[in-house]
Amino acid sequence: MTQPASPPRPAASKSRPADGPSPLRSVAARVDVRTLSLLGVLAALILIGGITQPDSFLDTDNVQLILTQASVIGVVTVGMTFVIISGGIDLSVGAIVALASVWATTVATQEYGFAGILFTAVIVGMACGLVNGVLIAYGRMVPFIATLAMLASGRGLALQITDGKTQMVTVDGVLKLGERDSYILGIPPLVLVFAAVTVIGWLLLNRTTFGRRSVAVGGNAEAARLAGIDVRRQRLYLYLLSGLCCGIAAFLLIVLSGSGQNTNGNLYELDAIAAAIIGGTLLSGGRGTITGSVLGVLIFMTIQNIFALNNLETATQQIAKGAIIVAAVLVQRRTASTT
Repeated sequence: MTQPASPPRPAASKSRPADGPSPLRSVAARVDVRTLSLLGVLAALILIGGITQPDSFLDTDNVQLILTQASVIGVVTVGMTFVIISGGIDLSVGAIVALASVWATTVATQEYGFAGILFTAVIVGMACGLVNGVLIAYGRMVPFIATLAMLASGRGLALQITDGKTQMVTVDGVLKLGERDSYILGIPPLVLVFAAVTVIGWLLLNRTTFGRRSVAVGGNAEAARLAGIDVRRQRLYLYLLSGLCCGIAAFLLIVLSGSGQNTNGNLYELDAIAAAIIGGTLLSGGRGTITGSVLGVLIFMTIQNIFALNNLETATQQIAKGAIIVAAVLVQRRTASTT
């Protein structure tokens, strides 16, 4: 007995299902709402500055000043972002910047010229980061305590080296780097260095195994260990990276000020932590973006510039900065509770 022929299958539709995600929705899903919010805040600040001080705020020299000032703390913030993403903290970044800057501007160091100053600043920064990393990763010290000890030691050593005096830079190559003649297409070299560090940091966090391991350690250190990640070595590398960024920032500060002082980098740790938090980096670790941290730096520098142009007191600036930090943390907690 012959079986009845089965009905022909309907031809596969070449069109996308009606309930499938549209290209517009796919793009919207990849959009970082927090980044857009930060850009909106920055745009609002620029508008406020343009309205309150139209002649000076939007002037090219003032824009260059904001970007130059943001470059030093911005480089520190890139390193700080990696540390916080991993679940750590570094309270010693300001002291490391001070120590690296004074060590790199001693008379003996300046005898080796431009290369001697740059090399010394970077090596001192990395050495301090290495000490932090060893104490935290292998000495099992709490990051808060270890970096607080480095803060005190770094400041004390910087004061001992300088004897409380300002060390002036006499190397022409370093001084010329901060002059207008060295600008490239109207962009200060310090800003270009900041941009390069930002791009490298973004690639390192988002496109390498190192970045994925940093996020994994911050999200759940035990799970990361069970997945085969050497948590202690990863933490060591992260504090070494933070020290490297501090060394670079110290050199930029030397170029900017033309000197080395034991008071350099004062409160940089608070500014870097605040910028990272504003940018969406969780203090508990496991999440953060380089882009957000950089926008946080630009927001703080723009606020500071607007206040200075409007002759507002430094105390008012600090109060405003504290209010912004509190607001950012509250937003983070609200976001975390709804996800």
